[in-house]
Amino acid sequence: MKVNGRTIMAGKATGEVIKLDEPLSFLGGVDGSTGDLRVGRGGNVAGKILVFPKGKGSTVGSFVMYDLMVHGKAPAAVINESAETIVATGAVISSIPMVDSIPSVGMFQDGDVVTVDASSGEVEIADVRCRAVVSSVLEKDGKVLLLRRPKSIGSFPGLWSLVSGKIEEGESPEEAAAREIMEETAISVGSPDGSMDPIYVREGSTLWKVYPFLFHVGDAEPVLNEENEEFAWESPEGLDGKDLVTDTDLVVRRLMG
Repeated sequence: MKVNGRTIMAGKATGEVIKLDEPLSFLGGVDGSTGDLRVGRGGNVAGKILVFPKGKGSTVGSFVMYDLMVHGKAPAAVINESAETIVATGAVISSIPMVDSIPSVGMFQDGDVVTVDASSGEVEIADVRCRAVVSSVLEKDGKVLLLRRPKSIGSFPGLWSLVSGKIEEGESPEEAAAREIMEETAISVGSPDGSMDPIYVREGSTLWKVYPFLFHVGDAEPVLNEENEEFAWESPEGLDGKDLVTDTDLVVRRLMG
């Protein structure tokens, strides 16, 4: 699959991903002479596609990137959600291809083979397919409806989820959300009471592009179809004790404030 970002430093590279989920300070976070990562899960950045949300820390970090280049240990390319001055400067003075404005580092996994064409801003993740889905928070009396997925299902088996499903051809995300809610719970809804920008969730070779919505459903009670095994009304605070589909708690807390 391909995604378009913004060019920070032109160039092209292909390599395996090494990813951090938190902002990176090159000063202290990376050994400038060996390329060893001192943060996250460790590893070595030399020749890798280095993916992290954004940079942080001292401006000396730019010169750590230059030091990596001098020692032949620089990453093949850098991908950020949001470039800041330290990393952008380091990429330019070290001639490291760099792209930012990628929707989420959650699109990537360690070991992905990625081609970065930083001249055009295009990033391609090999052998990954993207599927668009909806995921809806149904709220009643401050609690949210959770559905237990069957263990036999292909995606996220046995976990608790919101009311979710694929967007069919020709449907808008809002139309898909209302249809899935009716099919899975027999609850009729109107327009959403809230929404978020899409989030990205990886599951193996599938990247789920998730459109989250909020619906207030009054005193409605669900009648489940065969797609789910059971339901529960749960407070946002009670989600911590559940085995949830990735980022379910994030969506609930953002949409319910």
